[in-house]
Amino acid sequence: MYEYHTSGTCSTKITFDIKDNKVTNVKFTRGCAGNLLGISTLIEGMEVDEVIERLDGLPCGSKSTSCPDQLAQALKKYKQNNA
Repeated sequence: MYEYHTSGTCSTKITFDIKDNKVTNVKFTRGCAGNLLGISTLIEGMEVDEVIERLDGLPCGSKSTSCPDQLAQALKKYKQNNA
């Protein structure tokens, strides 16, 4: 289980597993429960790079980041630390 503490979003933490380069068991702490559960369900089993490509840079309202963007940042950091 990998843990990432978010910045600039309502969610405060994201945990996830990577199995065979696929994202699994994504859980957000705090934030918009329904939306984040939807995101977690939609990306379950998706390749790490595809999730990054789809979610990287997405804003939330006037914020320059979002919970999906923070997940992309978490996955980038995971890749850096596990290359």
